[in-house]
Amino acid sequence: MKNIVAAPVANFIDLLLDAVCMVDAGGRFVFVSAACERIFGYTQQEMIGKLMIDLVAPADRERTLATARNIMNGESHTHFENRYLRKDGSIAHIMWSARWSEPDQLRMAVARDVTLLKQAQALQAVLYAISEAAQASDDLVDLFQRSHAIIGDLLPASGFGVALLDTAGQHLDFAYYVDGGMPSNASLTRVLCEEVVRRAAPLLLQSGSGEALPAQLQAATNSMTGGALAVPLKTPEGIVGVIVLCTGTEGASYMAHDRDLLLFVADQLAAAIQRKRLHAQMHFMAMYDELTRLPNRRLLYDRLDTALARARRQQEGLSLLFIDLNRFKLVNDSYGHACGDLLLRQVARRIAFCLRDTDTLARLGGDEFVVLLENSALSTNAGLVVDKIHLALAAPVDLGEGIQLQVSVSIGIAHYPEHGDNRQALMSHADERMYAAKAVAAGRDQRIENPCVGASIPPRATKNK
Repeated sequence: MKNIVAAPVANFIDLLLDAVCMVDAGGRFVFVSAACERIFGYTQQEMIGKLMIDLVAPADRERTLATARNIMNGESHTHFENRYLRKDGSIAHIMWSARWSEPDQLRMAVARDVTLLKQAQALQAVLYAISEAAQASDDLVDLFQRSHAIIGDLLPASGFGVALLDTAGQHLDFAYYVDGGMPSNASLTRVLCEEVVRRAAPLLLQSGSGEALPAQLQAATNSMTGGALAVPLKTPEGIVGVIVLCTGTEGASYMAHDRDLLLFVADQLAAAIQRKRLHAQMHFMAMYDELTRLPNRRLLYDRLDTALARARRQQEGLSLLFIDLNRFKLVNDSYGHACGDLLLRQVARRIAFCLRDTDTLARLGGDEFVVLLENSALSTNAGLVVDKIHLALAAPVDLGEGIQLQVSVSIGIAHYPEHGDNRQALMSHADERMYAAKAVAAGRDQRIENPCVGASIPPRATKNK
């Protein structure tokens, strides 16, 4: 092979940043310049005699062989791109120019390493793709599903999971999880994510890793056939969760540059998660009562208008229950607003237990609640619900510190279409009937001096929401 290139020319070629390669008709390297070691990680001696196709990434082999056949048929190729597996297992993106020398029976090529350029382009594409996914996603699960596809175009990700911390930052739970070769099972993957949160740093696992790990993870790592990579989702306020990937392929593992790429993706995804959560929080504040977590007046009106339109269309009935807690002001005045807040939450919980999932329980404010009963063909059905509510509130409400309150409610009922065909008419009728019931209850309660059984007066606290 010494006659293939003259020594002075070979010395000049070794100065080039690009690699020069020669491959025989059988597809084996017969000459490589010194730059090949920098690009591929193999020495010149290690590459000579190797089959070129064995170094090509499996996903690119078919089209690489097709292009090689075209070159050997006399076609010159420039700017052909494919991916190679470096000696350390990492991916090298290569841009080739090649032609076939018929007299020498050699395929001669110049290879340029464009890995850094491809990585920069990938980062830019990820930034755009994650931003677009965040805009297009209906919820976080949809966002994570889209993110899985985006990351899968960059890194092996047959196993993929996103674990999020609760608002207190104490408990991790998977919001999205696709197995595909994760370490043994979901519980061990959770341990991996918890370790990442504890370290506040990424963790790269592969068979034989010498890193100090919890016993469960160490055992899983020793039996791994592929690699796993987990990185924290960080925001300026702290860690909100963890992304974890698994190659799912025997012998495949992640490298340091894969970790850096996933960290970049994680930063974009964490920002998107924060925006989604903030939007959800703002929506909740606009539509729900802060104290009881029930729908507020605005959401009730929206649901009632929708229910009325549906009832008209399907010629069905619906009912409204207007509920007022009797003598609530006395509770606030006697035992403090903190006690009153707790009482409202307990009453709301008991009423909710009396309803179907399709019914709506809302808090209008103060001690007033409204129940919307849809698909109520018979007005007597509402009466049955009223009886259930009175029964649910018959037992004293335990508010702690020895405080037990005997409470009651006054309930007014309105039925569609008997009592009105619009929201205002139905609400007005139910309100009037509630005040009539409250007048009866007031007369009865004059015999009761105190609604509290065996209570001590707690210190006053925050005002009712």
